[in-house]
Amino acid sequence: MTDPERQNIESSLHETRVFPPRPAAELGMSHWVVDGREDYREQHRRAIEDPERFWGAVASELDWFEPFSRVLDWKAPDAKWFDGGVTNVCHNALDRQIAAGHGDEVALIWEGEPTPGGQPEVLRFTYRELHAEVCRFARALDALGVKKGDVVTIYMGMVPELAIAVLACARIGAPHSVIFGGFSAQAIVDRVQDASSQVIVTCDGSWRRGGVVPLKANVDQACATLEAKGHPVRDVVVVRRVGNDVDWHAGRDKEWSDLVADQAPDRAPEPMAAEDMLFLLYTSGSTGKPKGIVHTTGGYMVWTYFTARATFNLLPDEGQVYWCTADIGWITGHSYILYGLLPNRVPTIMYEGAPNAPDEGRFWEIIERHKVTHFYTAPTAIRAFMKWGDKHVTGKDLSSLKVLGTVGEPINPEAWAWYHRVIGRERCPIVDTWWQTETGGHMLTPLPGVTATKPGSCTTPMIGVDAAIVDAGTFREVEPGGGGLLVIRRPWPGMLRGIHGDRQRFVDTYWHNDRGYYVAGDGARQDEDGFFWIMGRVDDVINVSGHRIGTMEVESALVGHPAVVEAAVVGMPHEIKGTGIAAFCTLEPHWAAKFDADPKAVTDALRAHVAKEIGPFAKPDALRFADGLPKTRSGKIMRRLLRDVAAGIDGHQDTTTLEDRGVLENLRACQVY
Repeated sequence: MTDPERQNIESSLHETRVFPPRPAAELGMSHWVVDGREDYREQHRRAIEDPERFWGAVASELDWFEPFSRVLDWKAPDAKWFDGGVTNVCHNALDRQIAAGHGDEVALIWEGEPTPGGQPEVLRFTYRELHAEVCRFARALDALGVKKGDVVTIYMGMVPELAIAVLACARIGAPHSVIFGGFSAQAIVDRVQDASSQVIVTCDGSWRRGGVVPLKANVDQACATLEAKGHPVRDVVVVRRVGNDVDWHAGRDKEWSDLVADQAPDRAPEPMAAEDMLFLLYTSGSTGKPKGIVHTTGGYMVWTYFTARATFNLLPDEGQVYWCTADIGWITGHSYILYGLLPNRVPTIMYEGAPNAPDEGRFWEIIERHKVTHFYTAPTAIRAFMKWGDKHVTGKDLSSLKVLGTVGEPINPEAWAWYHRVIGRERCPIVDTWWQTETGGHMLTPLPGVTATKPGSCTTPMIGVDAAIVDAGTFREVEPGGGGLLVIRRPWPGMLRGIHGDRQRFVDTYWHNDRGYYVAGDGARQDEDGFFWIMGRVDDVINVSGHRIGTMEVESALVGHPAVVEAAVVGMPHEIKGTGIAAFCTLEPHWAAKFDADPKAVTDALRAHVAKEIGPFAKPDALRFADGLPKTRSGKIMRRLLRDVAAGIDGHQDTTTLEDRGVLENLRACQVY
């Protein structure tokens, strides 16, 4: 990415719609946390020019057992935030609220996927109740011999015990490594071995669209492999959720219910230095083993607390109910279901199941039932809602909604517009957030009440984030309108501290320049208003006949046609151009019927539409159509696998995060148009 001969990414797709911010009172809120554009500019200036004072003041809103002596010690690529400070994240999430007199307020709302007798399964935990359950499991971990610094692996469905286990680990100072419950046994092996973990917490199984995901069986398979590799797992703790038959390994396997039954409902929080590791979270790459991203205690705690409050306008005394639809197995769930929400004292919802179980209206029923005010979901889910049709939303009372959000990948403008019109009823601000596992929290995002929004743009930097678009070779900032690499030029509290056990990979992946810039790996551009537009991963940029095109722009153009509900675009070998454009599309049902009758008419229409929106050079050279695209269970399209399909090769890439391997084979068998 630092080759000076590389051209920067071109941008030819432009969105002109602008939606101004609305007064807080129109949405039933007393005020905006960041009170308008001037307040944002002033806070941003202070955070950039004097981070010691700004972040020191934010950190002081939380509890510290011992005060920090220095806010920031920075020598790229290494940062120490709140050095000398001693605290505990679980204490700030729970004990602090109880001490302030809020122990009997609802902290966590859980809803299960099955609906026995047609009634939803709902549990509510107050701060006091959640504290007691966390302490009981913390003591159970103590009894298993887990010590401060020992990594505990958690592989569970979205049950309350998942949140309890995460917080219990934080309480005793044992870094947690949460593995998403859709991953395979091999994914468990890789992560447990890399983290040198001796304890796994799991469930017998989890519900998914009425079926059972065999979590315990996957753990058993992983444990057998680990033992053969000379890394036996000492303890496996099992939550009984679905009641499926599971093998039992005496001595190793323990029932969660037995472990916590006689434990006292209190356990002092472990004093944690600000730079002590809080958790590991693994991300997969196209080659090599998964990367164990290291996040530490003090900076991450402050960053998630601050960004959650500012981005979502969290006001704890105004009856707000917040729902992020992510799984806690992803960074979104870590930061914006648990660690960012509980310290802000706004009830947070966990939902166990899929958006279409038992039917496609489930999400809207949950919003109606719990009077959700804040809804945070992924663009891929929004596109699915569009495909399913407005009929599932019609008649649902969504009037409680005040703020909408998107996360996980860039949202195409038409999906943004549908979300605004159908779900937000043209009144709710949409915070289109850009950030990564590595950043810990929001980096680029509109702030409600502050930022005019443009469909498809993540708009402006979070307070304290110094973001820029730079030339790929020189790392000099490019002119507005030009595409380039997205970088962060200064440290921020939530930043990663390394890749577990691999210092050189950490340096090479994120800091391969002589300016101390964090390189996000995304291509982006800024428009004339200074708004950022993410154009796709740099690895996904396509060089077509001298034009460097961001995949997101071609995808947006395709989805802008009424025929296409979802699209993924990658480069492919082309005998004349060098690289051609391959597009994989899912069609709207009515258009799918048209395609069956006349494929050429539909493919010609799509190519013409892309040419009109971007230019003739961006027309797809190859089109494939299928009912589904290869995704992780979090909904991200795995474009690196599509590159292999487009090239007609089997690259033997890491597929442990893939939800449905059958989708890949279907695409390989599809006719190319």
